[in-house]
Amino acid sequence: MAKVAIIGASGNVGRYTAHAVSNIPYVSDLLLFGRPGKEEVLHGLACDLHDSFAARGSQADVKFSCIPKDLEGSDIIIVTSGVPRKEGQDRIDLAHENARMISEIAAMVGWYAPKAILFIISNPVDVMTAVALKYSGMKPNQVIGLGTHLDSMRLKWNIAKYFDVHVSEVHTRIIGEHGDSMVPLWSATTIGGISIQNLPEFKDLPEERIMYNVMNAGSAIIRRIGATVYGPGDAIATIVGTILGDEKRILTVSTFISSEIHNIGDVCIGTPVRLDRNGAKTLAITISDSEVEGFRKSVDKIRAITQDVLERLEGNC
Repeated sequence: MAKVAIIGASGNVGRYTAHAVSNIPYVSDLLLFGRPGKEEVLHGLACDLHDSFAARGSQADVKFSCIPKDLEGSDIIIVTSGVPRKEGQDRIDLAHENARMISEIAAMVGWYAPKAILFIISNPVDVMTAVALKYSGMKPNQVIGLGTHLDSMRLKWNIAKYFDVHVSEVHTRIIGEHGDSMVPLWSATTIGGISIQNLPEFKDLPEERIMYNVMNAGSAIIRRIGATVYGPGDAIATIVGTILGDEKRILTVSTFISSEIHNIGDVCIGTPVRLDRNGAKTLAITISDSEVEGFRKSVDKIRAITQDVLERLEGNC
């Protein structure tokens, strides 16, 4: 059984994540954590979750806190804190605004829960994962970001809809930035175990239209309802369940890579990893020439932004 803490639990994503994570059978303790002044909100959320648990017969125990020491003993700490993206705003626009907050949270986690898995959701997630890795002092396998996992699920849904098959029959993924330079791995996409390149319908697959839908999905939701909530929440819960269940599934999250993919790396970015109780193990993969080119551009972009953010943080210390 495991203890999961959610930092930023009073926000939209944090609230739903708490509910989604509480469904995981390995979770016995759930800590809702926030900054001082949020005690009443966190208390109310804890009470609401207890009512939900009673209705569905869950035995998970929920506590709330604004005291860093209460993070001790956590197996996974999920960070949803940060300034949310507004309509028309790029995720990268949030980099400097959120970096100081994430650096302080990461240092706190590294001090009070150094053996935990630190799971970053805050945007821009690839850059914030790098900030968390540096300031937590934790090992690379312990620090992950949501990365392109949700983007991969969005691509999966679009392909299933196009081919009119059950979504579970589609296996695909997106690597690179959780943003405009993301790279779909068409060369690794299968339906029912068959490469889409071996399916007659593939020749007419509207790749550009599908990727436009994927890349703009978050913005479209924010424009209509103000925030993305359920998609990220359930994507987060899937990753948490995979780790706590020691499932060794391969999912695409943001983590530090050195040179595993065609000698490209030295950055935190979305890449396929094997997830278990020890965290993330990066996998070496071979992709097509065009995908290599796209991934290199994505890595170069994120590396430059990450370096700029870290230099500014160090300059302000």
